[in-house]
Amino acid sequence: MKPNIIVFFSDQQRYDTVGVYGKKLDITPNLDYMASEGVIFENAFTCQPVCGPARSCMQTGKYATQTGSFVNDIGIKEDEETIAKILSLNGYETAYVGKWHLASTKNECDYSKSAVPKEKRGGYEDYWMASDVLEFTSHGYDGYVFNKDLEKVEFKGYRVDKITDFAIDFLENRSKNKPFLLFLSHIEPHHQNDRKTYEGPKGSKEKFKNYNLPFDLKDLDGDYKEHYPDYLGCCNSLDDNLGRIRDKVKELGIDENTIIIYTSDHGCHFKTVNKELPEGGADDYKRSFYENTIRVPLIIYGPEFKGGKKIKELVSLIDIPKTILDICVNEIPDFMEGVSLLDLVNKQSKRDDIFIQISESYVGRAIRTKKYKYCIIDYTKNPYKDKDSNEYTECYLYDLEKDPLEKNNLINIKEYENIKIELRTKIKKYIKDIENKDVDIKHNDIKIKK
Repeated sequence: MKPNIIVFFSDQQRYDTVGVYGKKLDITPNLDYMASEGVIFENAFTCQPVCGPARSCMQTGKYATQTGSFVNDIGIKEDEETIAKILSLNGYETAYVGKWHLASTKNECDYSKSAVPKEKRGGYEDYWMASDVLEFTSHGYDGYVFNKDLEKVEFKGYRVDKITDFAIDFLENRSKNKPFLLFLSHIEPHHQNDRKTYEGPKGSKEKFKNYNLPFDLKDLDGDYKEHYPDYLGCCNSLDDNLGRIRDKVKELGIDENTIIIYTSDHGCHFKTVNKELPEGGADDYKRSFYENTIRVPLIIYGPEFKGGKKIKELVSLIDIPKTILDICVNEIPDFMEGVSLLDLVNKQSKRDDIFIQISESYVGRAIRTKKYKYCIIDYTKNPYKDKDSNEYTECYLYDLEKDPLEKNNLINIKEYENIKIELRTKIKKYIKDIENKDVDIKHNDIKIKK
């Protein structure tokens, strides 16, 4: 039988909350163990650092400007080809659990507190236990989701545990004659919007009070001091529930034929870079090009992903849909961007840079190489209405080898002119290939926001 796929997807989880990425506290023992058995991608990044757009990329293998879901509250098109639709046509049972965030479209349809109709579910046909905007139908404790028959299903208890319960229900009751895709989409450790706080399990503040603060946050204005222990509590709960999923897979005797992909939509800067944003960005936690926002955990275990391998090549969320189809159907649609991670694991290809689109804070594009980070922005555009631009200004350049904390912006340093020319050429090619635009990029002629 073809391999089963479980995507364990967190929300707003920094890569450095995970032990194998350097976290000293024992936050993620189950994920660390999975990494020791599987493959850890040491340099994994989002392709769009905001919830809905990143999810549209994960379901389609297309960038957010290609799906049209370039900001939150623009659902993916009903006729969009998705991994669920393609796998269904190839004999897979498909299940979705948790946060969807791809149905509602502002001023057109609102499913933030109501059931998502079948045609808005991206092809997940067989099992559905989800809310379009899970933070609107639940809190850290208690809430509700909807099943595939549009019925409200209430739950009592800590949200990560209860959402995982639904995933386990699917695993126990699925068809035994088909392979399956289970997409388990948690909202943790994302903050609870209506309460403006992070909601870890009870006791998190005490349990994780002796944390080591990541170096990128130290001595900066932000809200990490009050929220970081609960943030870690959320991550620890996710890890506990990953352990439950793995135990269930082993109990059911399908471990040897099941691939588990653990990753997140983006990271979190805890409001430490908001002084750089246009007016109105004071409450932002992501939507930037900084490492703490774009870098994510990515660990895969299962057939062809074993042995405790460490992959140093740059990888992106945009690669995951192509990888899933490469594993399951051996035929990848031409529209899918990125590379198959199988090729990187088997050393059949290399990746020298990745491309990132940024919205809601500003209309921006960034390229991340193994050594440099380069970002262009059009501050004249409306980041909630304009998906792209014809003209950008190069605003940020960082040498990540010399300056991993991104403190020294080199964009106006003459000694880096050749580097800027090289990166300018690369990013123009990405924009041409992905957005079908020939763009102008101004340089060194404005006062940089910093």
